[in-house]
Amino acid sequence: MDLKEIRDKINEVDDQLLECFIKRMELSYEVAKAKHKEGLIIKNKSREREILDRVTKNAGEFAPYARLLYSTLFDLSKSYQSEFLLKSQELEDQIKEAVKNTPELLPKKGMIAVQGTEGSYSQQASDKLFPMGHLMYFDTFESVFDAVEQGLCDYGVLPIENSSNGSVKEVYELMEKKNFSIISSFRLFIHHGLLGKKGIKKEDIKEIISHRQALEQCSGYLKKISDVEITSVRNTAMAAKTVSESDRKELAAISSLHCVELYGLEVIEDGIQNSDNNYTRFICISKKLEIYPGANKISIMLTASHEPGGLYKIIARFASLGLNLTKIESRSIVGRDFEFMFHFDFEGSVLMPEVMGLLSSLKKENPDFVFLGNYSET
Repeated sequence: MDLKEIRDKINEVDDQLLECFIKRMELSYEVAKAKHKEGLIIKNKSREREILDRVTKNAGEFAPYARLLYSTLFDLSKSYQSEFLLKSQELEDQIKEAVKNTPELLPKKGMIAVQGTEGSYSQQASDKLFPMGHLMYFDTFESVFDAVEQGLCDYGVLPIENSSNGSVKEVYELMEKKNFSIISSFRLFIHHGLLGKKGIKKEDIKEIISHRQALEQCSGYLKKISDVEITSVRNTAMAAKTVSESDRKELAAISSLHCVELYGLEVIEDGIQNSDNNYTRFICISKKLEIYPGANKISIMLTASHEPGGLYKIIARFASLGLNLTKIESRSIVGRDFEFMFHFDFEGSVLMPEVMGLLSSLKKENPDFVFLGNYSET
């Protein structure tokens, strides 16, 4: 056979495969309905193992490929079944209520909880999100979560990841413990400078202070400086303020240039971050669920079963619906050996029936599932 004849044969087989695939999916749905009616669970490991054993035996040299194909078929079937039969009405009602009651625009004012002090990057992100907001500063990220959860502040703004240095681990850890919803996010360009008292020279510096993330984002610059102590503090703006209030002339801070005039400092060296494409993503959190029009990003948390392919089976469900996962973050669960909490960010809207079906079924199946929010990123 020539190439054209071979391709024609493949097209013919593909058409047959598609017809069989559709019939199989329809039958799997009928099976799931029957199980649901009789109060049986959809998953049946022994039945899957029986089919895989038969396929492996009959596939000859193609046994490994056939086994993978059928494992994928099982995942697709369960995803399709769950979308229609395993739904959390409570979650669906909660989301629909939020969509109905959320105003058309994010408010420009309110009491906003921010970690750090005036001049911090969190303050700059808050000003972008809430131009008329009143900021309340806190020493720790946990205090920001608590202020929102307790109703002291309307919203909170927190850094969650940096393009150069990855996730802010402390915030991810707190996300697993606190009650909140993400209602918006903002990407802020981060430009670091080395700041000190007026008149100080670079060679006079004996100690540099800043937030751990900022120090890591400027690691290349710091490696070139010898005989200087590097100290981590809670916030870049706090570092600048400390330098301003200190009697030590040899103390310097890595901070935003916004702090120069604010704290009466001088720029010793500018643009010292490792990358010129240095952005930090901030999330805006609320006590109640708010879903604004145009929301196109969703964040959730859940656990994966501790078995081979446990995470893959979850990811396959997103792939089967054509949903783009933009981030997966894993955190070990304290007190539960070898178990992990996974944070997923993906593109989508709760107004899409397939997305609502997926979220609802994940909630029903996974006791650790948390819907964090559907929001827009600017």
